[in-house]
This record gives sequence, structure tokens and C-alpha cells, in this order.
Amino acid sequence: MKSSLKIGSVMGVPIRLHITFLLILPIFAYVFAINPQPFGFRGVEPPITKYSLSVLTAILLFASILLHELAHSYMAMRYGVKIESITLFLFGGVSAMEEMPRKPGQEAKMASAGPLTSLVIGFVCMFIYGNLISPNPVLSQNPVYLTIWILGVMNLVLGIFNLLPAFPMDGGRVLRSFYARRMSYVKATQSAAAVGKFFAILMAIFGILVGNLWFPLIALFIYVGASEEERSTRAEVTLENILVRDIMARDVVSVSPSMSVEDLVKFMFENKHMGYPVMEGDSLKGIVTFTDIQHIPSFERPVAKVSDIMTRDVISVPSDAQAIDVLKLMSSKNIGRVLVVDNGLIVGILSRTDLVRVLRLRSE
Repeated sequence: MKSSLKIGSVMGVPIRLHITFLLILPIFAYVFAINPQPFGFRGVEPPITKYSLSVLTAILLFASILLHELAHSYMAMRYGVKIESITLFLFGGVSAMEEMPRKPGQEAKMASAGPLTSLVIGFVCMFIYGNLISPNPVLSQNPVYLTIWILGVMNLVLGIFNLLPAFPMDGGRVLRSFYARRMSYVKATQSAAAVGKFFAILMAIFGILVGNLWFPLIALFIYVGASEEERSTRAEVTLENILVRDIMARDVVSVSPSMSVEDLVKFMFENKHMGYPVMEGDSLKGIVTFTDIQHIPSFERPVAKVSDIMTRDVISVPSDAQAIDVLKLMSSKNIGRVLVVDNGLIVGILSRTDLVRVLRLRSE
């Protein structure tokens, strides 16, 4: 079952709803329904009106989050970055980008576009409510227009929060672009991540002192995000300009689809590899890994065949592919190895272990 549902496209970018979004939308609507004015519709009668306005406000809020992400995507596409999709999750939206612009000015503009969009939406809503609705006694008593006030406040909070100088917020990327004008990209990332971690620690301490658990939870989110950004950037720069052919294993050992799973286990122990292509003559039939074996009970392994457990949809890459692209592919597909195929022939195999070894050696 897919975890997200495509609902359309904007600027050629697929828009998806994650399953968590479908869970959180009713919760947001309920929160708006039980909160008193000016941040909710409690007391609005009849109940159908109250809940309808709550649902509408929740939908418009996530629509503004989508505009936030579209602003990022628009700026990224201007600099030639491919946007694979935008997905609305439990805690907001995420733009799946092929890569992050390396030039400081480009990254700063791309990162700032989202928060600035949220701030513009927020200020426009507040202006409309404060100057056109609030002074009018008739309009100000109509709960329909309260949606404008709520959207204004929420977008201002969203814009300000995302400008915090900490990954994975946009402010962390703006800070990195500032540092990158004065130092290497890796050092700039490390410095920006250090600021984010320090900020997260202060937020956690503040939350504990005031007895609010939301602050430590947000702090954990920031700390983990900063650490992950630092780690992924170091890996990306370290593997830069390294081709698959430079680090792949060329001596590819294969197994037959008719081999029993029990014999495959012995074969793995003898050859000390955790995954093998499945070949029948010169024809590639699939790939089998130790993970596939774990799904078969021990008493069934003598009669079960490799063909019964192998993965037939083989993921392969050419030998001139970039190592960092393969690492991203492995992470996105949650796989431990890929076959290297040139002109229909297997010329090597590259595992996650090979990539990690290169990362360690080049880091040292």
C-alpha cells in the first residue's frame, strides 16, 4: 500500500497527501471546533456551522503550507533543481528536491521563499481582518470571517518559526548560505548545525523549566534535523566526483534460481556476502539477500528455492553513475546493494558497506 496519494500537479510538480495528513486534518478541525474565539469556533451555532468552519479553516491552513512549499520549489526550479514532488505530512509539507543549490545566494533565496510567502499571507490576512472586517460591527460578528484572522496568525507563526536559525527549518539553510560565503560548504554546514543544536538545547531547557513538553519535543526535532543535515552534507561532499566504477566490486558471484535456501545460507557464510544476483545462464533473474532468507522458517529452507524468495524487480545503475547518487538511491529504496549494469551486462556490484568504507577512508 502506498503511503501517499497524488491529488494533482502544480508547475509540473506532483502534489501528494501522506497518510499522516489524512489523520491530522480531522484533528486540526476538531481543535478549531473546541477552542474559543478568536482562535476557534466554540460557541458557534448551529453545530454544523461550527464544524464546517473548522474543517474549512484546517483545509485553508494546509493550503497555505502548500503555497509555502511551492514557493521553495519555484525558486529551486529557477536555478535548475528538479523537484520530484511535494508531500503534505503530519507536521507540514516537504519538497523532494534532486539536490540543494550549492551557491550561497541561490540557497538563501530558495530557503527564504517559503517563510516569506507565509509571512505575506499572514500580513495580508491580518490587514484584511484588522482594516476591513474588525471595524465593521456586522462583519466582525460573523464567525465566517474569523477564519481570516486564524489563517493570518497561523501563517505568521509558521513564517517566523521557519526562519529560526536551525536545521531542518529554512532559517538553518539561510544561516548556512551566510557561512558559506566565508568558508567551505562542509564547514558552513557544521557551523550552522552547531548553532541549531545549541538553539535546540536552550529550547529544551526552557521547556523543562516552564513545564511545557512541546518545547523539548520541538527541540529534539531540531537537534536530530541538524545532525542529519550535517551528516548528509559531509557524505555528499566526500563522495563528490567519485564514480561507481571506482569503488564497485568487479568479481560478481551469482547463484542459481534452483538453489535451495538452505544451500544459499551455507553459500553466504562461505563467501561472506549478504546479497547475490540470481543468474540462469547469462540471464539475470533477480537478486537475493539475507533479508529474503529471514522470511523463510528454518524447516522450510531445505525445500524452498532461491526463485521463491528472490526479488525480481532488480535495481541497477551504470558504472559511470555518481557514487553519491547511488547512496541516495539506496536510502530512498531502503536497499543494501545495487547491481552495476553496462549494455545489459553485469560488470559489478556496489553495496552500502562499500560506500560507508569510502566515506570513512576519505574522511580520515
